[in-house]
Amino acid sequence: MLPDLERLIRLQRLDTTASDAQRTVDAIPSRIDTLDARLTASSAAVDDAKGRLGDKKSERAAVEKTLAAVQTRLSRFREQLMAVKTNKEYTAMQHEIATAEADVQRHEDIILEYMLELDDLTAAVKTADAALTASRAEIEQTKAALLTERGELERTLARTAAERSTLTETIGAQARALFDRVSKQRNGIAVVEARNGLCLLCNVRLRPQVFNHVLLNTELIQCDSCNRILYHDPNSRTAAAPTVDAP
Repeated sequence: MLPDLERLIRLQRLDTTASDAQRTVDAIPSRIDTLDARLTASSAAVDDAKGRLGDKKSERAAVEKTLAAVQTRLSRFREQLMAVKTNKEYTAMQHEIATAEADVQRHEDIILEYMLELDDLTAAVKTADAALTASRAEIEQTKAALLTERGELERTLARTAAERSTLTETIGAQARALFDRVSKQRNGIAVVEARNGLCLLCNVRLRPQVFNHVLLNTELIQCDSCNRILYHDPNSRTAAAPTVDAP
């Protein structure tokens, strides 16, 4: 194989590794933000559940206060009943007592409903709390793993950068310039394998004579369609593809 072609293949692999690593590193802050948003949502769910529980307790307390006032009024009416002197006063007091008793019953029924609702809300708070605890543990673990991954990827970037610097010094100026130009034009992919008569990236069929030259790996040949530098890998699964006869 042409030495410069072999080095360009290695250079492309280094660049691809670095590009993949950098893309993952760049995505980590967004992934962490997503995790933080999940945690915030779980925390908000707990706050909401506790808020509804607190509101319901306040409402029940207000009804209990009203009930106490009605019960006090009922007791007073019953005491006054003993002191009435006429049938008219007795009838009027009985009416007041009946009204107060009905109010007591109504408020007691409301309080019972509140008790049932409070049981449900208390259970909801416990569920939300448990979910928050589990979510926090999972998210912290995931964030720690992401930070570890970022450290490993940053070491990969440093290593590939050092290897790239050393490797580029061994590549001829013309070959390196071609690589740099194509890489900038083609989103960082300047070298690609050709197999079975096709450029494997743009999937365009090569002219037979061009593919025959690519099979030799003895010169820098570019794809007529995407302009990427082509090479043949004799160790690929379909490497046994025969030379194409030129027309």
